[in-house]
Amino acid sequence: MLTGIGVRSLHSIGIMLFALTCSAQQLAHPRPAPVGSWVIIGTTHANHTADHDGIVVQGPGDDFRALKLKVTDAPLTLMKMVVTYDNGKPENIEVRQNIPRGGETRVIDLEGARRSIRRIDFWYDTKGLLNGRADVTILGLK
Repeated sequence: MLTGIGVRSLHSIGIMLFALTCSAQQLAHPRPAPVGSWVIIGTTHANHTADHDGIVVQGPGDDFRALKLKVTDAPLTLMKMVVTYDNGKPENIEVRQNIPRGGETRVIDLEGARRSIRRIDFWYDTKGLLNGRADVTILGLK
């Protein structure tokens, strides 16, 4: 039996630690746009304490045919992405690409035609503490 710390306190501490170790998550509301145009879905900041970020996409402008990521401020290695569609089906995309500061990934075509996206998760490796934090912008092709 623990003295001085109650079960509720331990539970609260566990929840706080879990929240600190989880990936960052952003909420995005991309704007509707004409077919064939690239739209910014959202931007997140990749830092050295995490290796995974996620963006929750809410529509009406949440339907895309392809994605690409643009990196600014520091280089980044993008390992993989998981795109979850509105119907709940995930698409695992292995990327394994080194992206220099100011660079972007290849165009990543999505399964099927235009798809409504619920969320985008991506796993990365930053390139060292001296390079700073990379800003990662996800763009979608309408």
